[in-house]
Amino acid sequence: MRYSGGAAVPVIIPDETLKQAGLSEREALIEIACRLFDAGKLHLNQAARLARMTRNEFESELMSRQIDVYRIDEEYLRHELEMSGRTLER
Repeated sequence: MRYSGGAAVPVIIPDETLKQAGLSEREALIEIACRLFDAGKLHLNQAARLARMTRNEFESELMSRQIDVYRIDEEYLRHELEMSGRTLER
């Protein structure tokens, strides 16, 4: 499978490992995508593609796991306030 931005790299997880984890191949992909998104390693759309889900499906999956879909940090807030003509006081 190829996505824009480079060649796909196959990851092989032995069937026995999946069985021990109680996961199907699809469930493992979703688990990996959710964890990478939660760790800030992948953006929402990238993680959704990895999980082979639409963005809406992936957002629902994140919500079911109580993982914040949208994260507002100080940098984001500062940018938004600057765009509105306000500043963030420290």
